[in-house]
Amino acid sequence: MSVRTAAAIAVVAGVVTTLLPLSATAVSAAPVADDQAVLRTELGAPVPSGSLTRGGATETFDLTVKNPTGKPVQYKPWMLVDRTGPSRLQKDDVVFKVDAVDAPATKSSVGQQDGGWQGLFYPATAGGKESGAGFDIPANGKMTWKVTIGLGAHYPTNDGDFTFTATSWNNSVAPGGADSHLFKVAPQIKAGELKTWFKQVSSGKDGQEQRAYLDLNYQATGEGTFDTALATTLSLSHPGEQKADFRLQALIDGRWQDLEGAYDRYELPRIPKGFGASDGVRTLPLRVYLGKNTGLTKKTVITMEAEVSHAEGNTYPFKNSSVQFPLAPIVETVPPSGTPSGTPSGSPSPAPAPSTTPSTTPVVQQAVATTTGNANLTTTAASTGSLAHTGADSGTGLYAGLAAALVALGAAAAWLGRRRRTAA
Repeated sequence: MSVRTAAAIAVVAGVVTTLLPLSATAVSAAPVADDQAVLRTELGAPVPSGSLTRGGATETFDLTVKNPTGKPVQYKPWMLVDRTGPSRLQKDDVVFKVDAVDAPATKSSVGQQDGGWQGLFYPATAGGKESGAGFDIPANGKMTWKVTIGLGAHYPTNDGDFTFTATSWNNSVAPGGADSHLFKVAPQIKAGELKTWFKQVSSGKDGQEQRAYLDLNYQATGEGTFDTALATTLSLSHPGEQKADFRLQALIDGRWQDLEGAYDRYELPRIPKGFGASDGVRTLPLRVYLGKNTGLTKKTVITMEAEVSHAEGNTYPFKNSSVQFPLAPIVETVPPSGTPSGTPSGSPSPAPAPSTTPSTTPVVQQAVATTTGNANLTTTAASTGSLAHTGADSGTGLYAGLAAALVALGAAAAWLGRRRRTAA
């Protein structure tokens, strides 16, 4: 019996609270008293003997439940399959059937509580399954069933041998009283596992820990591959009750892309089916920071956890990994003291405005400078020598310059005439 199966049976035998199997309708039944954990299960030799193959022949064996006490004890069957390998089993990956030999008429089904494979059987009376009914093993008596086991055609290629254990879900089997069989699976493989781990690449911006960069790594070992895509749910948490306003991004196709989530849980890009050891280490770079609506005001330790599951079928998570890192709110940069708001430091000062009362001579010179240029220019000369656009598309500037020149010449001629008359 494997360590995991033994541990599960120990829990069933020692815990008073009943662990109910998964069924179409949840059932509730009171567990038997501690002194009722007295039954023993015995498994006969499988016929035919040998390894099981995917989609191949089944094997049958007897299951006998004995009650060595002087009073009846109720038995509620619970068959556990503990496989080697990383893939969880779907309901039809293991063929399972139970027929009564020396017991009331029986029906069987498969459950998957907590993602496990669990064979159940119960009286074939109306409502037997839904009511959680069991079998009353008589005082100093026994009951016998014939169990059929085989492999479905899609039994995972990266799962190998498995252990089949007969116990009860109402704690009526005595500690150490559950029998088991190890079933070999052909072809034989070296079963491996899925490894996942975080690597913190860097943290912070300029040492302020405003962004955290992490790699989430995946690696499969052993033979075979996953026959479904793998889904990863990532969660973020922190101590305290403040809203964190996490912002999570993943580096996809060479660029950082936002990941949508709810209640600080996010779905990461899926790993396509067929992932195996030959693919090496698969890495997904992640970046996380706090949004503007965060209630966190100082550096806080953040916990990031990833849960990996099959993307379809039995989607109960089978692999977890976590990491902790510090994260601080993003602080806006404040301009240095003395620098006007909106003006970059070191920008040139604006040029001084031209005089509003130019003398006669500069006006004439300006007119001449303008008219001697290209007559198609739609600019006029300023006192600084730069060109200022007027918006006109005609020769307005040319005519204005000529008019100013004529006015100046006329004023000079009138002044000279007055001097001559005075002198005469």
